This record gives sequence, C-alpha cells and structure tokens, in this order.
Amino acid sequence: MHGTSDNPTRPIDHVALRGEDDAPALVLREGPINYKVLRSRVSRLAGWLAAQVPEPCARVATWAAKGELTCLAPLAAARAGLVHVPVNPLLKRAQVAHILADSGARLLIGTPARLATLEPGDLPPACTTLGEGDALEAAAALARDLPPSSADPDALAAILYTSGSTGRPKGVMLSHANMWLGAESVADYLDLGRDDRTLSVLPLSFDYGQNQLFSTWYAGGSVIPLDYLMPRDVMKAVERHDVTTLAAVPPLWVQIAELDWPEATAAKLRRLTNSGGALTPGLVRRLRGRFPQARLFAMYGLTEAFRSTFLDPALIDTHPTSMGKAIPHAEILVINDLGEVAADGQEGELVHCGPLVAQGYWQDPERTAERFRPAPAASRYGGMAVWSGDRVRREADGLLYFVGRRDAMIKSAGNRISPQEIEEAALATGLVAEAVALGMPDERLGQAVHLIARAAPDMSDAREELPRKLMRDLPNFMQPKVIHWREAMPISPNGKIDRALLQAELAR
Repeated sequence: MHGTSDNPTRPIDHVALRGEDDAPALVLREGPINYKVLRSRVSRLAGWLAAQVPEPCARVATWAAKGELTCLAPLAAARAGLVHVPVNPLLKRAQVAHILADSGARLLIGTPARLATLEPGDLPPACTTLGEGDALEAAAALARDLPPSSADPDALAAILYTSGSTGRPKGVMLSHANMWLGAESVADYLDLGRDDRTLSVLPLSFDYGQNQLFSTWYAGGSVIPLDYLMPRDVMKAVERHDVTTLAAVPPLWVQIAELDWPEATAAKLRRLTNSGGALTPGLVRRLRGRFPQARLFAMYGLTEAFRSTFLDPALIDTHPTSMGKAIPHAEILVINDLGEVAADGQEGELVHCGPLVAQGYWQDPERTAERFRPAPAASRYGGMAVWSGDRVRREADGLLYFVGRRDAMIKSAGNRISPQEIEEAALATGLVAEAVALGMPDERLGQAVHLIARAAPDMSDAREELPRKLMRDLPNFMQPKVIHWREAMPISPNGKIDRALLQAELAR
C-alpha cells in the first residue's frame, strides 16, 4: 500500500471525514453545506448508487455542470464500490458516446438538456440515464446510508478521459491511493488550511479540477464551485465568497490580469496556482503586479501521474520559466537518449516515478505499454513509471525547465486536444478528402487549432459548410481558429502527409 507511516493512504471517500462538523465544506447556489451534511449526502448518494448498480467496480458516469451531484459523485461512487467516470460538460454527444462505450458505463447521470441530445445507439446496451435532480431526490428518498469505504486503496476508483496526440480520448485509471496522495501532496505544498476557500473554476472532469475538491477537503477548507461565463464572474465570486485560493490555466490568467481589480478584492487571494500550460514571464509580471500579496505557484502535470512539479513561489520572480521541482510523493528523473540520468543542463525525457503514477489506460494495453514502462534503474521507487514524452532539462540548482513535446498533441486553453479527433470530424462531413489539424502558437490560448483541408471532389460548398458542421459536431474548445484550404497536401518520403512541412509553412 502506498502512503507514509504517519499518514497512511485511505479510500478517497474518507477525505470528507476530515473537516469539522459545522465548518462549511461546499458552497452551492442553494447555499452552503457543512461537513456534517456533506458526509450525510455522500453516504446517501452512495447507498442509492449501490442499489441502482449492484455490480462491484461497475462504471457510473456524470455529465453535468458543477453542482451537488458532480462534487459528491466522486466520493459517493467510490464508497459504493463503483468506478466514477466524470464527463466534461463541454463535450458533445459524439465524444460522450465514445466515452460511454469505451468505459462500459452502466449509468449516466446528467443534465436533462444534455441527455436529450443523445441519439439512438449512443448508449451502451446496459446503460441507463437519469437527470441529476431526479438522482439526488431518489437518493434522499431512499435514505440508505453507506458507511465509509474499506476498499483497498490500490483498487480502481475513477477513470478520467484525456486526449492524446493520436486516436480518441483514452481513459486514465486512478486508484483511491492516487487521488488520496494527490490531495495530501497539494494540501501540503500549497499549505492549505481550514480557513481556506477555494474557487473551483476548472472542469471537474480534469485531474487538476477534481483535485481542487479533494485537496481543499483534505485540509478541512471550503470549496465554491463556479461555472463562469466571463472572467468578471471570477472576480465577483472572489469578492462575494472571500476566496483565498484560485487555480486556472494560462488563457484565463491572461483575462484575469486584464481586469481592473479593486485593491481590497485582489488582496483576498492568498495563492494562485497554474497548470495546463506554461506562464510567460510577461504574464508572471502582470499577475505579481495585480496580486502582490498572493503566492503564485507554477506547476507541471500530466493526467497519467496527476502532477509532477511545482515551483517555490519565492522563486517565481527570478525563475519565471522554471517548472520547479518534484511535488511530495513524486520522483522526477530526466533520462537522456542513452537511457541514463541526464547530466545538469542536458536535455532528456521527463520520467515520473512513485505512488502518484496511474494504473494505465482503461482496456488499452497497447497504449499503456507505450507510456507506462518500468522505472529507470536510478529510481528509488521502482515499479512502473510514466514516460511523459516531454523533453526537459535539470540545471545544477535542481530546477527543471521544459524544452518541448515529443508528440503532436495540441494544448489549447488548458485542454489537451487530439489532432486525429478533429481530423476525423472533418472527414466525417464528407466535405473534405484530407485534413490535418495542428497547434500553432497563440498568445491567449497557448496554442490555437489550425486545420489544413483539401476539399472532396465536387464539393464546391465545402469552404462555407465545413465550419458550420464542425461547430455542430465538436465542442467549442476544439473548433479550428483558422481553416487553410489546399489543392494538394505535401507528401513525405514515407508516403504520408508531411505534417512537419505544413507546420513550418504555417509558422512563416
């Protein structure tokens, strides 16, 4: 079992047990609920889930905006002995249908409007659906309480779907221990306390977003879920709820830094945390000027190992481009092309070892074998490690710096986007014969999606129709910023479309 001798690993639903009964745990639109009520509602939702889906380790999915259901489901499903599959509420029916089929979900609880978009054949044969309000009411009416879980901490507790550079989203398998130790680690290095109030603006389907719940509850603090429409909504929520902790991705930080924050409102924030893309030195300066009293944590992570590094906020002004050092419970090695630990200043692959490493990809041994491989001989943990594919270097002071990505995955506004998924959507319209999706540098998004397309024969209306059909079939964060039309695609010596040449041409 993973964990430390003075703080053993536990099933993830135990995280709700750590706050004081009368302390606020979750601030919903309907009002705050304290830890005593939180524990009761988790217990009853777990009892209802166990009655609905009695098969141990069955998958239950949620597809809804932030609220009581999506915040409690990760703990309730785990307590019921089930595996939670959170679905990004921004996804549309085609992506959701893939996740449901791939995970073999037995139950989908979601917003009625979202559920209504599903078409015949989108649900696996054994999967049923229910509106989130109906599910919560049924759980309250059944009034069947389940005690805290006694599950093996290494048992599977959740599957988080993430896009890679090729193929459709793949499910990363997380154990109770993965999530518990992630919560403990973050609560530790962020120095979260019972008086902290975390504004949860990131999707709960992301490991970064989900951990906002777990790490805050581990510390006994309060979470305020927010589905914001405009950056100003974030500022208003900080003012209204006396928020102390705010996590975001670079594009949102750009917008937040542009707002005219009242001095008293900005002073409420004690810590700012960033992941999902690097902060630029200019953005660091703007955030430090806007929130001089707040500690700014730059972090690096990947869903396959939750999070790997953070930079000590005391160094952010002098080392704004550094990824920092390993977080608690993580061991980060830089391995050169000879398979050895890289020398100081030498580029190598970031390899994450230790108990935060996930259990692989759900029902995908081939892709699991590519990314999850035995730890290097130098590892003090051994076992399986995540070979990230990211190129980094470690300087003599121990600080890590990002060099580049080995794969072609597009990272836009904190979202990991599979180029192949966009290309498949374009080809499925019948309007194009060939399509290539690339990520190009963008000041606000980090990377913007550019689609290079060759129209199918006799499709004279392709240029007008393709944007409309992609808007119908893909979520907003996957939409191409620009579509470049070509009469022919460049071909590489191996007979494939020359993506590197297209990338170079667009970069000119």
